[in-house]
Amino acid sequence: MLLDLQQPADAARFETLRSEECIEVLDHLEDQRRALGRLVPKVAPTLVDEAPRWVYYPWRRALVHVLGPQGFALLRLDRNRNKITRPEQAALARQRIGVVGLSVGHAIAFTLALEGLCGELRLADFDEIELSNLNRIPATVLDLGVNKAVLAARRIAELDPYLPVKVWPEGLDEASMESFIGGLDVVVEECDSLDIKLLVREVARRHRVPVVMDTSDRGLLDVERFDLEPERLLFHGLLGDLRAADLKGLSTHDKVPFVLRILEPELLSARMAASMAEIDYTVTTWPQLGGDIMLGAASVASAVRRIGRGDPLASGRVRLDLAEGLDAISSPEPVVAPEIPAAIARSSTIELDAPRLSVLAAARLAPSGGNSQPWAFELGEGEMSIDLVPERSSAMDVALRGSYVAAGAALFNARVAASAGGILGSYDLLPDPARPLRAATLHFGEGHDEALSAQYEAMLARCTNRRAPSGVQRLDEGTIAALHAAVGEEGGRLRLCTEPEAIRHGAALLGESDRLRFLAPTLHREMMGELSWPGVDALDLGLDVRTLELDGSDMAKLAVAKRGDVMAQLAAWGGGGALGEVTRERVGSSAALAVVTVPGASPRDYLQGGAAVERLWITASKLGLATQPVSPVFLFAVEPADQVGLVGEDAAPALAALSEDFRQLFKIPSEEQLILLLRLSHAPEPTARSQRLSISELVKLPHG
Repeated sequence: MLLDLQQPADAARFETLRSEECIEVLDHLEDQRRALGRLVPKVAPTLVDEAPRWVYYPWRRALVHVLGPQGFALLRLDRNRNKITRPEQAALARQRIGVVGLSVGHAIAFTLALEGLCGELRLADFDEIELSNLNRIPATVLDLGVNKAVLAARRIAELDPYLPVKVWPEGLDEASMESFIGGLDVVVEECDSLDIKLLVREVARRHRVPVVMDTSDRGLLDVERFDLEPERLLFHGLLGDLRAADLKGLSTHDKVPFVLRILEPELLSARMAASMAEIDYTVTTWPQLGGDIMLGAASVASAVRRIGRGDPLASGRVRLDLAEGLDAISSPEPVVAPEIPAAIARSSTIELDAPRLSVLAAARLAPSGGNSQPWAFELGEGEMSIDLVPERSSAMDVALRGSYVAAGAALFNARVAASAGGILGSYDLLPDPARPLRAATLHFGEGHDEALSAQYEAMLARCTNRRAPSGVQRLDEGTIAALHAAVGEEGGRLRLCTEPEAIRHGAALLGESDRLRFLAPTLHREMMGELSWPGVDALDLGLDVRTLELDGSDMAKLAVAKRGDVMAQLAAWGGGGALGEVTRERVGSSAALAVVTVPGASPRDYLQGGAAVERLWITASKLGLATQPVSPVFLFAVEPADQVGLVGEDAAPALAALSEDFRQLFKIPSEEQLILLLRLSHAPEPTARSQRLSISELVKLPHG
């Protein structure tokens, strides 16, 4: 009995019941309301304020205070997410399901209610609980003599008092079968009588209702999609065109051949088959184990979920054999954590015997997106040229803009090394009509630039440092001035954000950008492809995972984040907020965010921007700052079509809004283009540095 105290009649019944001394009153409503208020996302105030109900259970002589129906359902089923999303839960709650036979069917009916897979249950069984049923029905000796359908209905009512349950305690026959099955979305058949089994299917087929059956031996699940195949033979044709009427008058002995056809005796477990031979000799009937029935309930529930969600589920049979699975049990390969070395010495690891080779070594140390090293060097007697290698590009490198930035950084490093070696000359930036992928050429001379030469040691030491900040996170005026000067020296413009609130805003935008990157299939695949694992991959290309500076928990999450199917599921849900958590936390704790821009969008602009970024980065290193590049998805997306190409039409508006918010935060006019964002902080030395391809793999040397 459900009682709404806002209704005078219900309020009067409640007072009468509460006045009876033998009735127990259980009131944990406030605990339920607090739990409802803790749900994320926050529930609507109307749900929190929804009128509660009192539920009276006469067989328990108990009154229980519960949330109103909407809040109750939301809280009770919240832990189903996201195996079942809220929209899916709402759709499943519209299903009407019938269960015929409440011995095996008890566990199934309860599981369907437990998961919220229906909005109405119909239960049919004429039999009563006996002591021999208690090996597989979750009842007690207090329930002996109670009708099986009634007992299941009571247990479900104690789980969810709002779920309508209709009971046929007299069982089903030809007269009642139509009313039982009419209007159902699924019927679960678990009865013992062969003629009723056939009758259920005949009527279900006529009403185009799918039938699901579990036979506990070897986890046999049977599905007949009469909703999709209304002409399908009953029991998959195992009984030919036999009808329920054909079994009238047959003795149990005469029904045995038909039963065996359904059971497929050659596929029974050895213990079940042997037990069948012992019926009426050493056992009274076939054996059934409670655990097998619980497994069957889970199997049926999974099938019903698929039907309700419209997921693929064909007619047929499958055996979910636990014994077979346990026979194949094996140990997983142990995870051997890679040894993380101490900070790599800040020096060139290549023995150089000539100034020109030192220029090559310096150029190859330049930063590039994902450590892709999208360049090739051509060394001549009087010059060194930098060509782009599109094969090492990626989708985020729109129109090779990121490759031009990397080439500009490599050119700056080459100029620094040439100056330090006394062979600095002029340089050319695009174009070279004969070589469309040539980005720049450095001519050797006899020059020396004191300001450039002073960058040499810091250039060799420059690296990405993603470690968590330590100490006070602020920049003094001298540091800020030096950073601005470094960018201006190469023709770029620096926008430096040092206000904590603005940094947190930027962190939120960049975290959301990471979420979009994870959820875009191509970007996700390329991002995961950039990662290199010690002991598994070569570490001279891509990002050594140790440089990500992730703790054990985040490394474990990365194993999940690598999966494209998981990202596709999150994208379908519009979820994935946690995917940008690391970026939000790290960027949010920065001393400053540095954005480098250039005045145009030509390849020359991006080359100059690359030099400005590298000079800024080296200057920050000299000043003792830990520097981490952060590449939002929109970094090189200049036109709306670029954004569509990156994340698709559906997500492009969200990416465009992020880009606009980012530009407003840093006050970047539309005519200026982003080169890179750097996170600056005070942090310990990095635990690892990215390696580089060898000179021989990157350069074409002159003959002789």
